[in-house]
Amino acid sequence: MSFGQTVALGALAGFTIFIGLPVGRLQLLGSRSRVALAMFAVGVLSFIFVDVLSNAGTILTTTLNGVKHHNGSVPYLIWLVVLLAAGFGAGSAGLAMLEQRLRPLGARIPPIAGGADATAVAPSEADALALELDTARRRALHRGLTIAAAIGVHNFAEGLAIGVAARAGAISLATVLIIGFALHNATEGFGIVGPLGDVRPSWGWLGLVGLLAGGPTFLGSMVGYAVTSHALELVFYAVAGGAILYVIGEVWNAMRRLGHRELGLMMLTAGFTLGVITDLVVKYGGG
Repeated sequence: MSFGQTVALGALAGFTIFIGLPVGRLQLLGSRSRVALAMFAVGVLSFIFVDVLSNAGTILTTTLNGVKHHNGSVPYLIWLVVLLAAGFGAGSAGLAMLEQRLRPLGARIPPIAGGADATAVAPSEADALALELDTARRRALHRGLTIAAAIGVHNFAEGLAIGVAARAGAISLATVLIIGFALHNATEGFGIVGPLGDVRPSWGWLGLVGLLAGGPTFLGSMVGYAVTSHALELVFYAVAGGAILYVIGEVWNAMRRLGHRELGLMMLTAGFTLGVITDLVVKYGGG
């Protein structure tokens, strides 16, 4: 498979994520609908979390086996463990600190009643409500961008797998990987827009998150075709795992306040199961 064919098919695998994104434009009614879609997204993200850490563990296990059979070095294994820890920390704690810095400040507290400037600066109830709604909207959209970035890191690693297989001449494996990742990425769009709740994103925002989440598959296929690096793969898996875990926690806390616990857990199971089913295509091709 040529470099051009690999890049074109890598782009196809990545940009199927746009299939699920238009759901974010639908006007969902009621808290049950919001919880159902958001927890379905958490189920998809949970599977991705398990998947990326499993791939990272495979790299470490392979290196460890090399050390046991005197085909690898202990310092390199230690270096991979350090990369895993650093990447996971950057994806989880790093994102938390970044969001804390980017989080808008709360509404300004009005002065004590009777102060000289009370009538001048005290906002009306309508203005306060509008400010609160705008802040909630921006936080929801920021959360969606964070999810897209985390999925993008994961998809970059998937693109690496496509590129490596194509460069090695494993055409059938590369083809199945492309089909499997394309199908899997189509479900990841729900993982981005589900946690938005009743916030309706613009088409421009959907285009941006689609590029953030799907574009890295295209880029990864190019890098994987030219460069093979287990350390690079491990870093991306670790960052993706940490970021996805952070996002799952944020969405879970937000949805818990809305109730409908049983429905949410059933939808979480459905999302996780769908992730498993789509991934079986890739596993079948790899076997």
